[in-house]
Amino acid sequence: MKKDIHPDYHTITIQMLDGSTYETKSTWGKEGDTLVLDVDPTTHPAWTGGNAQLTGRGGRLDKFNKRFEGMLG
Repeated sequence: MKKDIHPDYHTITIQMLDGSTYETKSTWGKEGDTLVLDVDPTTHPAWTGGNAQLTGRGGRLDKFNKRFEGMLG
């Protein structure tokens, strides 16, 4: 196995939308960094089984809809 080809694997903190946190191992960031989630398993319909719509954050779909609103009747 080649040496020095794998990224650093260290402990980081994950912060959920409700403010709760937990520690895990990751290659993201640096040791002790905090990853703040935009969407987490407690709110996303894919995990909750709900039919809730995610709020728009000004992404490409929102820009498209604003640009072409009113064209289809």
